[in-house]
Amino acid sequence: MMRCFSIALCVALGLLQSNAAARPNVVLFLVDDMGWRDVGCFGSSFYDTPNIDRLAKEGVKFTNAYAACHVCSPTRASILTGKYPGRLGLTDWLSGRRDFAFQRLQSAEKLQALPLEEVTLAEALKAKGYRTGIFGKWHLGNDEAGPLKQGFDVQVPQWNGCCPKGGYHPPYRMEGLTIEGRDDEYLTDRLTSMALDFMGQGNDRPFFLYLSHFSVHDPIQGRRDLVDKYRAKLAKLPPPKGPPFILEGNPDDESPLSRQQLTELLGKASHRGHKVLPQRTIKIKQRQDNVEFAAMVESVDESLGRVLQKLEELGQADNTIVLFYSDNGGMSAGNFGNPARVVSQNQLDRAYATSNLPLRGAKGWLYEGGIRVPMIVKWPGKGRAGVVCEEPVISPDFYPSILEMTGLPETPAQHKDGKSFVPALQGRAFERGPVYWHFPHYSNHGMQSPAGVIRDGDYKLLEYFENGTVQLFNLKTDLGEQHDLAAAQPERAAKLLAKLHDWQKVVSAKMPRPKKNEP
Repeated sequence: MMRCFSIALCVALGLLQSNAAARPNVVLFLVDDMGWRDVGCFGSSFYDTPNIDRLAKEGVKFTNAYAACHVCSPTRASILTGKYPGRLGLTDWLSGRRDFAFQRLQSAEKLQALPLEEVTLAEALKAKGYRTGIFGKWHLGNDEAGPLKQGFDVQVPQWNGCCPKGGYHPPYRMEGLTIEGRDDEYLTDRLTSMALDFMGQGNDRPFFLYLSHFSVHDPIQGRRDLVDKYRAKLAKLPPPKGPPFILEGNPDDESPLSRQQLTELLGKASHRGHKVLPQRTIKIKQRQDNVEFAAMVESVDESLGRVLQKLEELGQADNTIVLFYSDNGGMSAGNFGNPARVVSQNQLDRAYATSNLPLRGAKGWLYEGGIRVPMIVKWPGKGRAGVVCEEPVISPDFYPSILEMTGLPETPAQHKDGKSFVPALQGRAFERGPVYWHFPHYSNHGMQSPAGVIRDGDYKLLEYFENGTVQLFNLKTDLGEQHDLAAAQPERAAKLLAKLHDWQKVVSAKMPRPKKNEP
């Protein structure tokens, strides 16, 4: 009997390995803080991204792709779980901003790690025979909730924080990342080399590579040769038009400032400098001219190029799904997690990364500049190539989409909020339906109130939680969100607001609370 059991087990394992070997590899290439316009094929004329542009020609470019949050951890959790941050309760970056005296509300409670009971995308693929590796940023909890407990076989480096501990130049000060080769080595290059080694191991099983770069998150430190390139490139450009910065305020104030008022304040002595300015205003960068940041972008592009080349060398280019994405919009507003911070004039390129124009806002904002991101999916042999999808998609959609592309059954009890975008890849009818955001906190990158958002079709509604202010925009005609239609279209606003409130109840979204000293 034991011998029969052993034979049956060997046969079963053999079938599992055989079935797994027939499945495609998956490369999820995630960039940190890359804005929608930080890529050539999405409109940048300053940053050189030939490899990302090539991927767009070989796959589907999603021009209305969204991150589930305007800061990193919630989006990353939503990718790996197929659930909205509001449903998970992981609604802010970890460990999150503390409360300050200027707030009228106390931030909602939030998780400090991705729960172990969630069946992550990595666990789902590993259960079907995939080798799984994460190279780069985790930021979803410390070791007890780290990648090795969440379905990953390999984690490089053994560091679970937000940013590269030692910066982008060695010594990196992160376990598992020793310096090899030149003393001017660069972190993005080093992570890529280690990821390529992972790709080349164990060809009898498919791999899931989660190449989750720290870049282009601050500290804003480019590779030296590329910094020199962009400094020379910038010097040859004609003088830029328009102001280098504009002012943004809090639309939820009792008397919110109009665009004309903000423009007038920009020239006053009271609103000079770079800090939290009077009337809860801050400055937003309007130009892509930071040479250090440009070098970071091109390093990421080179990394993607090396991954694509490695797939060719392994003979796996036609058997690998490649997904390119960012976790939130570009950092064109400074990080004022400490509202007392002052940025000196000679430190501006360390505080402001990029411009998101024509989008409004930045990382940390629920305007399009904070949540709309570049996204490209290449599915060789089965997906279309060189086409554009304008239908909105959002980060929980990755989970069911990857399951479908790899021939695995969906698990709707897990990825409750995701909807597969496979029809869009294959040219079939695809209508995503409404997408939602829930951020019951105050952001590091602006002084706006906590808020919730719904986009349904061309219309986007924002509801702020301090005073209940509502804004309504038609993104088809007003991509820059400059013309609030809430007063002109009250019925549409009311309908979208009701839909947003219904969704908040369904996912049991936690709300901010009045401060204890407030009535």
